[in-house]
Amino acid sequence: MRAGRLRHRIEFQAKAMVQNPENGEMVPTWQSIRDKVPAAYEPLSSKDLFAAQAAQSQATVRFVIRYWSGLLPTMRILHRGKIYNLEGEPLPDRVSGLDYLTILAKTGVNDG
Repeated sequence: MRAGRLRHRIEFQAKAMVQNPENGEMVPTWQSIRDKVPAAYEPLSSKDLFAAQAAQSQATVRFVIRYWSGLLPTMRILHRGKIYNLEGEPLPDRVSGLDYLTILAKTGVNDG
């Protein structure tokens, strides 16, 4: 893969528990793990969902990044102000398995 394809910058976030300073309660939040990660971005498909009288759109995209051993399927990606939820395990490249990762992700319906 040519480095020029990795022209988009994405941010990885992971869910964490932080303490609310007002009442001491532990609340779930998303924290940045890595930002400004070079990535290739390719939209794959889009569909509209109609459930409980609420129309929503959902898009599936593919991100390709340089290999990173710390990537977990429970993380999410921020790209251009949109939240993308990872769909399963990232796929390693076919040659060495240590150069690139392909990530399938969806946006539209997420858990915040």
